[in-house]
Amino acid sequence: MHPAIFLFILSISVVTACSQSIPTSTLMTNAVIMDGSGEPAIDGSVRIDGDRIVAVGDLASLRNENVIDAGGMVLAPGFIDTHSHHDENMSEYRDMPGVVTQGVTTVVRGADGSAGIEEFYGTVTQADFNQSFEASPVAVNIASFSPHNNIRAVVMGADFKRHATEEELAEMARLVDDDMQHGALGLGTGLEYMPGIFSSTEEVIELSRVASSHGGRYMSHVRDEDEFFLDAIDEVIRIGREADIPVHVSHIKLADKAFWGTTEDVVDKMNAARAEDVQISADIYPYLYWQSNLAILFPERDYTDRGVATYTFEHTTDPETLIIARFEPEPSYNGLSIAEIARLNEQDVESTLLDLTQQADRYLQETGTGGASILARGMQEPDVAALMLWEHTNICTDGGNGGAHPRGYGAFPRFFSRFATARSGISSEQGIAKMSSVAARNVGIGERGSIEAGFFADLVLLDPDEFKDRATFEAPNVLSTGVITVWVNGEIVYEDGETTGVFPGRIVSRAEPGGQ
Repeated sequence: MHPAIFLFILSISVVTACSQSIPTSTLMTNAVIMDGSGEPAIDGSVRIDGDRIVAVGDLASLRNENVIDAGGMVLAPGFIDTHSHHDENMSEYRDMPGVVTQGVTTVVRGADGSAGIEEFYGTVTQADFNQSFEASPVAVNIASFSPHNNIRAVVMGADFKRHATEEELAEMARLVDDDMQHGALGLGTGLEYMPGIFSSTEEVIELSRVASSHGGRYMSHVRDEDEFFLDAIDEVIRIGREADIPVHVSHIKLADKAFWGTTEDVVDKMNAARAEDVQISADIYPYLYWQSNLAILFPERDYTDRGVATYTFEHTTDPETLIIARFEPEPSYNGLSIAEIARLNEQDVESTLLDLTQQADRYLQETGTGGASILARGMQEPDVAALMLWEHTNICTDGGNGGAHPRGYGAFPRFFSRFATARSGISSEQGIAKMSSVAARNVGIGERGSIEAGFFADLVLLDPDEFKDRATFEAPNVLSTGVITVWVNGEIVYEDGETTGVFPGRIVSRAEPGGQ
């Protein structure tokens, strides 16, 4: 053999051998691993290779392997926000700082029966959303529910204040089926919002059957969170039973003062349904204030009904704690309570509420956008804590990027620091589970939410003593503290107090039947 040829072959062999001996993996050592199971933490290491976790336990590093010393901090599965509105303006927040600083690696859109529609993604269909997202992903994963309100609006147009015809229902079913074929987790409704508020239970059951036929789930902002809350829970249970589908109650709350202290009755009702094979679960955020639009206070959408205004202040919230977050007809009202605006205008609080709601409705009719959003205190802490302790409840934000409610930037650390304590009756490990594996199970996401070999490498390294929320109602977009590093699909998206400018987020589809 010619010497030159021999040397060439030898060099190729050496390069090949070297490349085979250089691992592509990363090993996190010296970690307190809270794996999402709720079981006591273990000290150990986690190896990831590419986008997957490949080993967990007492692991020795490989030659030339990238090694990260966790310094005795907690390594947990990336958290899953099952009711999120962070999809609504992702073009401005591709690095998703409010999310990743909470340790969230997957957000779920389509909650409240609506999916954020903006120029960045532009359309309601799951197929088109997938295509647009994959062309321009963000830092975290996105999962979706097929949004009933959007679909109803597409099919029925402006004539939606009625039950759907058979032909309209068939077209809605076709759109839900198409979403399911493209990976939607199930059907999401917002039955307290337009146009879903005008739908019949039978309409929702029929569409839920479509989702069920694909192994999907049903998630709902229930039809009433106040006077008829228990009836609304009964409706969810009926949908689950008749459509043969797992059902999930969004941001569960006792928002009528008359129901405060009756959490046990609600939990008993849901446990009884589970005993009858209706797989019901819920999510919750750890705040006493909620945020929505003014119209939601008027179930019949009659903004001249003084009796409803009176009922609102007797049962739902006080004039001092009903705050205008955004009022486009008169922005100077932003941040003021109904009581403060009433004093400015020398009116009683009932007249003020009616006037503002009518103004917001006129503005919406004239412009097609905007209107008004409100913040209101409508819960008490013992109820919130008790609902969180239910074994089938997981944590959510119900928040968004740049929103007026601090939940979008602080719900997960707030829950962990205030409720996942021995005093509250739930361990840190159980708290981690409620933010990860329980969330994955409740909405049907597989291979995420646990630190387990073969699962996707969505991970968060955090300092449990510093994992705290800082967002307030006065400054709702202040970032949380305590998160050290966040991995999404094996890539670091947050480290050393900064987002990294990489966007490894993916579309997350539902788990296959029989999976997680």
